[in-house]
Parts: sequence; C-alpha cells; structure tokens
Amino acid sequence: MQKRLAIFMLTLVLLITGFVTGSYIQKGDAQPIKKMSRLDLIVDQGVIRVGTTGDYKPFTYLNPQTKEYEGYDIDAAKMLAKDLGVKVKFVKTTWPTLMSDLKANKFDIAMGGITRTLEREKTAHLTLPYIKDGKSPLIRKADQDRFKSLADIDQQGVKIGVNPGGTNEKFVRENLKKAEIVLVQNNLEIPNMVAEGKVDVMITDSTEARYYAKQNDKLLAILTENPFNLHQKGYLINRSDVDYQNWINLWMEEMQLHGQFKALEKKWIN
Repeated sequence: MQKRLAIFMLTLVLLITGFVTGSYIQKGDAQPIKKMSRLDLIVDQGVIRVGTTGDYKPFTYLNPQTKEYEGYDIDAAKMLAKDLGVKVKFVKTTWPTLMSDLKANKFDIAMGGITRTLEREKTAHLTLPYIKDGKSPLIRKADQDRFKSLADIDQQGVKIGVNPGGTNEKFVRENLKKAEIVLVQNNLEIPNMVAEGKVDVMITDSTEARYYAKQNDKLLAILTENPFNLHQKGYLINRSDVDYQNWINLWMEEMQLHGQFKALEKKWIN
C-alpha cells in the first residue's frame, strides 16, 4: 500500500510541474524540450500551405480560366517556398473566415493584401510590413465633381459597395452613417458594379482602387495621395511560435534588402 501511495504522489508531482504534459518531451535528465516549431514541420513535410482569398487584385486573384492563383503576394508566396526549400500549396479562404481558418490550422500563413491591425494582432501574429497603403474611393469618372471628400460620399442616396468581413467593411461602417451600404460577397464584382452604376462608390485600399481605374476607363481612383487613413500590409501567422516568426520576418527583411518587394511592386502595381 505504501509503495502504491508513493507512486501516486510522484505521478501527481510530475503532473503539477508539467514534466508529463503534452507541451514537453522529457528524455532522461535532459531539460524539457518544447514541441517542434511549425518551421521544422514545414521543412520536414516539404510544403508550406498558404491561405489566400483570391479576390483582391493585384495581390491575389484566382484566375477562372487557368484555375491558378496570380498576383503580387502569390509570387511572393512562391519565393517564400523556394527560400524554404519546399513546395507551395494554396488554400482558399475568405475575409470573414480568415482568422478562424488560421486558428483551425487550415494553412501555415495567410498572404494576399492583409492589413496589419491591432485587432488582428490580438488573436494572431502579423509579420513585418511590406507596403504602406490607405483607404480611398473608386468612383465613376462622370462623378468626379460629385465626390471630392468623405463627406460628399456619406450622403443619403449614395450606394457604397463593400465586401464583408475585412477592413473595407469595418472602415465603411465606422465612418459612413448616411450612405446605403451594399454588401457584395465577391469583392471582384464591385468595381464593375461601380462602372455600371449599380453602386456609386467602392472604398478600398488605394492600391486596389488605382489598379481598377487603370483597367477600366469609366473608373477613377480619387484621394489616393491623401487617403482617409494609413495602414500597412503584412502576412498573418499563428502566435506563440518564435522560431517560425523570426524566420518569416528575417525572410521579409532579406526581400526588402535585395529589392525583391520593389520588383513585385513594379510588376503588379506600378
């Protein structure tokens, strides 16, 4: 009985101190070893899973003809995989499910014009920035005298097209109180809706606004030099994995140092 009691007490002490929990691997007299970093898992498995929405030009776009993703951050993802020495696998996500998909381990990193926000940083980790941007309006050229400020846009009778779940919707709901908000599930449809008069304005990042204005001569991106706010783009990964975070951030610093982000910007934006 005393022997069983001693075993029980020893087991209880080990449980309390954490030596037999799932967080560590104990070997002999060695110190507790943390679980394998996601960085090691990616290298061991030979693939990095990249979550992307495919609906946000020029950063990420799922081409319906080729069935392939393309864009600034798609090229960056392929470069990331190459530098890791692994293959890349793109995983479809959406703006409303971006955070929950990340937490559900559906991908290792999210890439595709993601805005760095304090709110997102509460539940995930945002990498170093690679582009500075801000919210600007995309309108019809015919309305350039009608819309010259946010106050001009926030009027009754004005329809604002916005995709749900991202920072565009958040900005619109926080700053526009009189205009009608029209939710459009597919972000790619909104510029044509503006051109066709189905909605009057799309408020989005100035990079996207300028991109669509170049593609359609009926459209005009305004206030891009003085956007309504300022923010930066980054990539989204899980928290509490310092080794993985450090590698990604060093990779981004190397991309900046050698002008590779500038080259992508020239190719896809300028």
